[in-house]
Amino acid sequence: MHFAFTDEQAMIAETAKAFFAEQATSERTRAAMAATGVDEALWQAFTAELGLAGVAVPESEGGVGLGMIELAILAEEAGRHVAALPLLASVGLAIPAILAGGSDGQKMRLLSRLAAGELVASFAEAAPGTIWSDGALTGSALHVPHGARADLFVVAVDDKALLIERDTPGLAVTPLTSMDQTRPYARLDFGAVAAEPLADPAAALAAARHTGALVLAADALGGAQACLDRTVAYAQERIQFGRAIGSFQAVKHRLADMMVGIEQARSAVYWAACAIDERSDEAVFAVHAAKAFACDTYSDAAGEMIQLHGGIGFTWEHDAHLYFKRARSDRTLLGTPDWHRERIAQMAGLDEAA
Repeated sequence: MHFAFTDEQAMIAETAKAFFAEQATSERTRAAMAATGVDEALWQAFTAELGLAGVAVPESEGGVGLGMIELAILAEEAGRHVAALPLLASVGLAIPAILAGGSDGQKMRLLSRLAAGELVASFAEAAPGTIWSDGALTGSALHVPHGARADLFVVAVDDKALLIERDTPGLAVTPLTSMDQTRPYARLDFGAVAAEPLADPAAALAAARHTGALVLAADALGGAQACLDRTVAYAQERIQFGRAIGSFQAVKHRLADMMVGIEQARSAVYWAACAIDERSDEAVFAVHAAKAFACDTYSDAAGEMIQLHGGIGFTWEHDAHLYFKRARSDRTLLGTPDWHRERIAQMAGLDEAA
């Protein structure tokens, strides 16, 4: 299989690369971390000015009309800079759910506003014991990404997918402290909250989980690449025993291992994106593989970044810890790498993953 970006995709990649490099600086990320976890000016530029929140939404629904490859490109570049955006929650989870499972009326009412950034949405998995009965939802949902910022929630309850607006009576939103402050969580408590079911819940839940996993894998790919790039630059300028530390064979080998892992992760991520776009039978398998491999690669790269930077890599002032925290978040959300490997093993007909 030969894969290469089209001219249009290459242009989108260059645009995204320049956009995030200029605007998603670590200073702005740290300022967002100290507040709500969202760089509102960056989100406004990403959505309203560039219209990129609707990259995979059809033009007829107010979006750009592209696909998963373009979404993966954006997520990769956002991850490269640990951008403080509700990209996963709104673009990676909620929008795909509404697009795949919403009725015509729900799509018309919500998608254009979500694509324009007028609304921020999130996706929640209801906790055990949560009950949907007679049009009302009672229970809770934990660890909802960007839940405190969201205006709208898609809540998965058993085999149902429900829409709940933020100001609905009976809904309580409690911000939580998270390790990665660029992706803050919230707890939702439902006190007989009126909720609107999506028309096709099975399609909605599948789209949210698969697209969300792809966005996390692409975010991990971009973060791992940034870890390598920054570590190579440091290894070229840090002098020890009269030589740049990058000239030592032991350091070279570790950097080379990082690069090999990242290139393998890149293949997995864009294979998964292509498979979803082409509605391939391999799509689910590919998404599991991409999520597992890219997140493991990111965790390894972030750890190597800290180790090869020495003592400075452990300090609050250095950006290495931003990448380490995002890597841990990517690894945990929507299933750990081990969980995804178990799904692959089951699909491959193996009784149990090694």
